[in-house]
Formats: sequence, structure tokens, C-alpha cells
Amino acid sequence: MSTENEGNENDAVPSVPSVPSVPPVPAAAPESTPQGSHSAPEVPPAAPADAPTAHIPPVTHQQGAEPPAAGHEQHPYAPPSPQQPPAGSAAWPPPPPAIPSYADGGSPPAWGAPAPSEPEPARKRRASGLVAAVAVAALVAGGVGGALGYWAADSNGSSGSTTVAASNSPKDFKRDAGTVAGVAASALPSVVTIDAQSGDGEGGTGTGFVYDKEGHILTNNHVVASAADSGQLTATFSNGKKYDAEVVGRAQGYDVAVLKLKEAPDGLTPLALGDSDKVAVGDSTIAIGAPFGLSNTVTTGIISAKDRPVASGDGSSNKNSYMSALQTDASINPGNSGGPLLDAGGAVIGINSAIQSTSGGGLGQSQAGSIGLGFAIPVNQAKNVAEQLIKTGQPVYPVIGATVTMEEKTGGAVISDEGAGGTPAVTPDGPAAKAGLKAGDVITKFNETPVESGPTLIGEIWTHKPGDEVTLTYTRDGKTSTAELTLGERKGDS
Repeated sequence: MSTENEGNENDAVPSVPSVPSVPPVPAAAPESTPQGSHSAPEVPPAAPADAPTAHIPPVTHQQGAEPPAAGHEQHPYAPPSPQQPPAGSAAWPPPPPAIPSYADGGSPPAWGAPAPSEPEPARKRRASGLVAAVAVAALVAGGVGGALGYWAADSNGSSGSTTVAASNSPKDFKRDAGTVAGVAASALPSVVTIDAQSGDGEGGTGTGFVYDKEGHILTNNHVVASAADSGQLTATFSNGKKYDAEVVGRAQGYDVAVLKLKEAPDGLTPLALGDSDKVAVGDSTIAIGAPFGLSNTVTTGIISAKDRPVASGDGSSNKNSYMSALQTDASINPGNSGGPLLDAGGAVIGINSAIQSTSGGGLGQSQAGSIGLGFAIPVNQAKNVAEQLIKTGQPVYPVIGATVTMEEKTGGAVISDEGAGGTPAVTPDGPAAKAGLKAGDVITKFNETPVESGPTLIGEIWTHKPGDEVTLTYTRDGKTSTAELTLGERKGDS
């Protein structure tokens, strides 16, 4: 498991050259139709859904299309010049072929072209060629996502013409507030990219978001740790405005930190906070951050799991952070740390904090990309920590008063034989001691949540507050028992 707080540059992928959306127009439009003659033929019906269509292969690493050679002029396809059938003949115009002849690689058909034995005047030839050209152009435009509004021919006897119009213009397209685009547009002005530079010039990029109108910014501790004591912190908004910031307080164990803008602008809009306890697996998620330094990046996914025990570190110390995390498959990369994880309504349900990496296979910083396993601190927990940091500048942790091993796959949280520095593993007169717990006991449940290891237990404890009443299930000498206890407290990071 790794946290991510540094942004790297990525090579941009060349863009695909655009495709014209207006069909070619012949050099000469048909002249007016004499009274009593046949009107210009209509556009042939669209090919059936199962008819083969032209395939446009994807373009990768294209450096740009070469323009046609100078002097080379392109013309729409014109059919042969058969003669017109006798007036009143039912054979004109003939129906189009059931399957276009170019479906297997041949040339486009002369749609509406008569049999060779039936003559056709030049005027009709030009009209038929125009219909074919517009129909083929419409097929190509549709294949690349273009929009062909309509084709019309003037048949009132005065002149022949074609008209192409777009069905909608971008300014007419409005995105509803509940769409991903609507949520992103509303949230982005309240998300900042954090640049943390330590005294020796090292640092990295992370993300944060506006917590209140006073200018407090909520983010991860590991985003700002390098510049917390002697360094420089800046917060840049999506409109490009940059502000100096300072650390109000940080909690290493929770991986939460609160900054404050030194000269906070008026009109700050805090992001709405949701209820992470009510989140369900399968709920939609939207993550905003600066992956690899690419600010204002929006990705989407779902909640893929809840209450996931996560122990993470930033690689700069041997101290870890523990959380009972929200797991999401929204793409989260280095630089997303500290950014908001939003629900479909735009409310913050978590703080993006860690990713699973295939490169390291364990704790520590890594520049590996997203593999669809990202972890966020539940916002209910982050809110409690933030309020404490704003109020006192230091974190407060709930504790059971017992030291447990950090080994995984032990079937529970095993109470150690002794604590740090040779102290008792079970604090005298602490909550665990009062509940009758002893060294060697294996805690298997915290309330109704199964406990698989020491990190799992710590993550569950830290979702609560000091003074909360909890129930522990534990085993001793093969016998299962329960204990009721009141959580104690520890101030500051030790």
C-alpha cells in the first residue's frame, strides 16, 4: 500500500486531426427544372443497421496528416452517363442496391443510376451525382461522430441547391447539475493544488479542498509533511490564482492536515460534506486532484468496498497511518492525495489518501500508476480530526490502552507481551485492563466488525471518539469472550 504525493510529467498524446463535417459540393449546381419535368431525386434511404459500414481505424501517435499535393483537385464521384428513360417510365429512379458495392472495398455505387439501355439527360446526371456525393459524405461524417443536419434540393423550378446545417451548437448544450460534468464544474473552484517545498528544496504536489469560508484547507498529512516545519506551502485554485498557506495542525496517524491561506480571498465556497457511514458499495464516485502534477483532473468510478483496513506510509519515516478506508476504482495517482472523493451529488465522502501499487508490494512511496485500487479516509473521521486540529492544533486519538502486534494474517489483533520500550502491553488502569484483557489475548471483533490484524483494529478504533462505548470479542486459551469498555484518549503524535 502506498500513499502518493508527488506529481510527474507525462508525455502528451498527439491529437487526432479533425475530419471535415461539410460534404463536398460539385462545381456546378443543377439548373432550374422546366415545368412538367421530373424533380431532383431524393436522397436514398439510409443503409439498414446490419449493413456494413466504412471502418475508420484509430489513430495512435499520429504526428499530423499530410496535405494533398499542390494542384491536385478532388471531385465527388460522378456516375456514367446513361440515357434517360422514356417519360413516365416507372424504372426511374431505380431503387438503390441492397448492399453498397463498396462494403467489400470497391468504389461507391452510382445510387440512382439507370440501366445502360435507358437514356438520361445531362441535367439528371448532375443531380444524381450530387445525391451520391452528399450521401457518401453523410456516411463518412457519421462514422467519425459528425452531425449532418439535413440535405435539401430546391424543386420549385427556380434553381437547385444544397444546405448543410449542424443540429446543435455548443452554446445551446446545457449540462444538468447531477451529471459528472455538472458536479465537476461546481466542485473544481473549491479544489486546490498544493505545492510543498521543504527547506532543502525538495517537495511535491498534492491536492486539498476548501473546508470553510475562513480559508482552511483540508488535505493529507503526507502532502505537507516535508514543508510543515521549515518550508513553503502554496495553494493554487482552478482559476490559476495562487496563495501562500501555513499549517494549522496535522495528524500523522490519521494522515490528515489542515492548512490556512495567509490572505484568504472573499467568497470562498466550502465543499459540502456528506455522510460516509451511509455510503454503499456500488455508489458512484468522482475524484478530483492533480495526478502527476496535472491539476484539475476529474476521474470517476464506484465505491468498490467499505471498511477496508489500510496501513500506509510516505516512505520518509517508519511511522504509518491507519484507516478503515473507502475503496474506489476511480483512477487515483500520485498527486491525488488530499483531494476530495465526491458522491454523485457532489458531496465529499472521503479524502483520497493511498493507492495499492504493484511495484513495491508494501508500504512506502511509489510512482506507480492506478490499478483501480484507491483508498480514501472516510469524511466523518476526517471532519472530527479537522475540527480538533482547528481548535487545538494537535490531534486526539481514541485508544483501548493495549499494544497489539502489527503482523498480518494472525486471525485477529494479538495483544503483545510488552509495550514500547519495555512498558506493559496492557496499560494499568486503562480501558483494556479494566475490561479484563491480558497479554496474549486475540481480539477478533470490534463491535460487529471482524478484526483480522493489529492494523485492522487500530483503523476501526480511530473511526470513533474518546469516550465511546465499544464491545470487543477476543479469544484466550481457545475460549471466546466479550468485553465492554470505554475508549480512552491520547493527545498528539508520539
